Amino acid sequence: MTLRYGLVGTGMMGVEHIRNVAITPGAEIVALADPVAESLQSAKDALGQGAQPVVYSDSAALAKAELDAVIVCSPNHTHRDVLAPLFDAGINILCEKPVATTIEDARWIVDRAARSPGIFWTAMEYRYMPPVAEFIAQAHGGRVGKLRMLSIREHRFPFLSKVGDWNRFSENTGGTMVEKCCHFFDLMRLITQSEAVRVYCSGAMDVNHLEERYGDRTPDIIDNSYTTVDFADGSRAMLDLSMFAEGAENQEEITATGDNARLDVLIPAGDLVFSPRTGFMRQKAVERTHVPVEEHALRAGHHHGATFYEHQKFAAAVRGEGPVEVTAHDGMMAVAIGAAAEISAREHRVVAMDELEF
Repeated sequence: MTLRYGLVGTGMMGVEHIRNVAITPGAEIVALADPVAESLQSAKDALGQGAQPVVYSDSAALAKAELDAVIVCSPNHTHRDVLAPLFDAGINILCEKPVATTIEDARWIVDRAARSPGIFWTAMEYRYMPPVAEFIAQAHGGRVGKLRMLSIREHRFPFLSKVGDWNRFSENTGGTMVEKCCHFFDLMRLITQSEAVRVYCSGAMDVNHLEERYGDRTPDIIDNSYTTVDFADGSRAMLDLSMFAEGAENQEEITATGDNARLDVLIPAGDLVFSPRTGFMRQKAVERTHVPVEEHALRAGHHHGATFYEHQKFAAAVRGEGPVEVTAHDGMMAVAIGAAAEISAREHRVVAMDELEF
């Protein structure tokens, strides 16, 4: 059976989904919805000359079509309104991160997803980068011993231009710590297998977008930060973010340190580096291995093949052949940690997670 997908939001990430659905066996995109003509044309170009997708005015109209699933890639702050008619239709949904820009909206999505006959999957692509997936498997398999420390570094390029530059303002994104960093807070929860109890974030907008003006408004998004998260099991994690470091050799570096060893994963190098404890002044025993990614998966997107592998899992879940691996609740919890980090950065204080209602 070929799964018939609709796509709401046909910007850059929407086009990435188009390319990955195209190489997913038994799946095709047959319907599009986006109010911006240029974005719709980009999607049609990505689908190719032979494709004849039906174009709808919005998600409410698209929800009436005969579809097996809908991918939601609209701007973050529109997710609740976009999702409402899809939930009403009981359709299967893959929703891009962050699932919402506020905890209130995320909580609403969790509630609606629980009552819907369709599945709901929060798109957290970083879980599915093959080197990261192997890193997680080894950490969970006990290779580092009992995990005590987790660090994530993302040194990357600034926010890209979007339609109307909506991503320049926290009211549209939830702030950088929600918009960009929810991926990493999701990884923290997944790797530690615990829940956050307190968050401290020191961050600011120091380099990017300083000269940009939108009428009488200026951007208000963090472009660099350090965030420390304490977890209920006693482990702690740290995120080091710079959005003016695109010259770095690796965009992401993740390190898990336990009582027996340290394990690193480097992206895009694709290497795992295992460093067991050896005792003071003894010879080190570092092991480096490479985790390959299929070339067609790399070519289809900008997330080290992750979107392709995520789509294979999502399609299996739609067919009833596999579980939903990233739930609406997972999406909400990542938003909650990001929201706590935004409060912490603004108010220069530690934020306890039990201050937030989620």
